[in-house]
Amino acid sequence: MEVKKEVLLLKIEYYRQELIKVGSIQGYCSPETIRLSQNLDKLILKYQKLLH
Repeated sequence: MEVKKEVLLLKIEYYRQELIKVGSIQGYCSPETIRLSQNLDKLILKYQKLLH
């Protein structure tokens, strides 16, 4: 279980950085920024479920 948490945290950090980068270049309403944001939300929810 601990490994899965670590993998999720790494993915969350990757998507967070990508979201910031793409959002600052393409704008915060671009389809790519929105897609990254949605993927990040899903990963955060998965992580939160592991904590409970």
